[in-house]
Amino acid sequence: MASDLPLSDPESAMNPASALAPDATIAVLGAGRLGTGRLGTVLARALRAAEFDVRGPLGRDDEIPDSDIALLCVPDAAIADAATRARPHARLIGHVSGATGLEGVDFSIHPLQTFSGKEEPEVFHGIGAAIAGRTPDVRDTARDLARTLGARPFEVDDAHRATYHAAASFASNFVLTVLDAAEQLATTAGIDNPRELLAPLARQTVENWMNDGAKNALTGPIARGDEATVARQRAAAPDKDLFDALAAATRALKDRA
Repeated sequence: MASDLPLSDPESAMNPASALAPDATIAVLGAGRLGTGRLGTVLARALRAAEFDVRGPLGRDDEIPDSDIALLCVPDAAIADAATRARPHARLIGHVSGATGLEGVDFSIHPLQTFSGKEEPEVFHGIGAAIAGRTPDVRDTARDLARTLGARPFEVDDAHRATYHAAASFASNFVLTVLDAAEQLATTAGIDNPRELLAPLARQTVENWMNDGAKNALTGPIARGDEATVARQRAAAPDKDLFDALAAATRALKDRA
């Protein structure tokens, strides 16, 4: 059975970014090329850089070593089984899902970022990390862990998890769907290297949104009320359903009070 979670010394307790003892042992469960497996790889790398004693990332068939904390970087559907396996070996168990509640675990920490698995520890610096905990002390552990990684922790309770996670999908996953449609259209128009040419437009759009909000950042034919141009765009778009849904949402954005 794992030992009690190490306490920080008085000096480190004065620094909220390092409230966890550097000799805490953390088992990272989850390794692979998809989804949370990518995060497990990057998270283990970052925790080692933060001078924690890290075991893993561990695969599904690996033996779980006794540790102070077990971090479950597994698909949502596998969290319950992984928590049951890890419980005899860790004092605290956390998962990294943004959508799943705390059933069977003690805390959660969800880095608000997309991962390829190749990132260096600095990828966590300055990003948001949604946290939750069964008790205030455990929630503080999640908060301190996020800060030690260089992230900015914020709380999301179970009642708002689905809404929060949907926001993350709109900001990342669905953006890729739209960008892929743009790439396909540009390719059809005979443009070479469309990602290279469209990327500055996408980056500046995000920058304008961050600074001014979506309504004030909106440009283009719908913002100008140029429905003739919109109609020509629609005729050129192979996916009329996607175009119509996005055009309707953009008109609603334009007309928002």
